[in-house]
Amino acid sequence: MNHLKSTRRVARRAAVAALLVGAAVGAMAQYKIVGPDGKVTYTDKPPAGADARPSNGSGGSSDAAAGLPYATRQALAKYPVTLYSTRDCPPCDQARQALRQRGVPFNEYTVSTDADLAALKSRFGDTSAPTIAIGTAVVKGFSATNLAGYLDAAGYPPQARLGGYRWPPATPLTTPAPAVPEAATAAATPATPAAPLPPSKSGIQF
Repeated sequence: MNHLKSTRRVARRAAVAALLVGAAVGAMAQYKIVGPDGKVTYTDKPPAGADARPSNGSGGSSDAAAGLPYATRQALAKYPVTLYSTRDCPPCDQARQALRQRGVPFNEYTVSTDADLAALKSRFGDTSAPTIAIGTAVVKGFSATNLAGYLDAAGYPPQARLGGYRWPPATPLTTPAPAVPEAATAAATPATPAAPLPPSKSGIQF
């Protein structure tokens, strides 16, 4: 009986070990390879003549993310980061610096006009600065500890070297209205009717 229990324990441990190894291999590999015979393997390089797909099942990665570390790409695909900032905002500067020091790719939108403020309030319920979106999670204001906790939960590495990656420049949250040329404004403005001239001394009205 003891021998049977011991055998079962060994079998269970072997099964758990196999699952852990399989998960580790899947986590480290960048590609899921489906061979001509249907056999599935994982690798960090797509072999020629095989159906290679990213192992996260996303179907591919953008050119901008191609050179990123694997763990960063995985987190970015699931939980993209967006920073909403304003001018003369030290907490916004701190949030931007914290994201870059950690090696987190992100897009940044600036909030500087009434239209920007209205769009930010419509999207998040208020106009806190900075506002950081990590996937569907929203971090308002800046706290280094709070931000790090959200990034940890999203799977971003504690420190990533992005190797030549350049963060995209910040852009306005809303599209500014096109400027109207002065000539066009003058042409669109109706001319003010000239006031009638006073009667001449002869009594004739022009």
